[in-house]
Amino acid sequence: EEQGKQLIKIDKWFPSSKTCSCCGQIKESLSLSERTFRCDCGFVADRDWNASINIKNEGLRLLALT
Repeated sequence: EEQGKQLIKIDKWFPSSKTCSCCGQIKESLSLSERTFRCDCGFVADRDWNASINIKNEGLRLLALT
């Protein structure tokens, strides 16, 4: 904790790129060449944008546990 801020570390194996940030479904196969994330629920987003939402949500979840 520095300057009133807290660092939350997300596990490096957290499946942020493979998890739908809308419904939570995990895609077992997602190649690095696939730059657009498409889920069966109809959610479509840039792969990195989707991952960033998942990382934010996981950080908030972990913060709530502290």
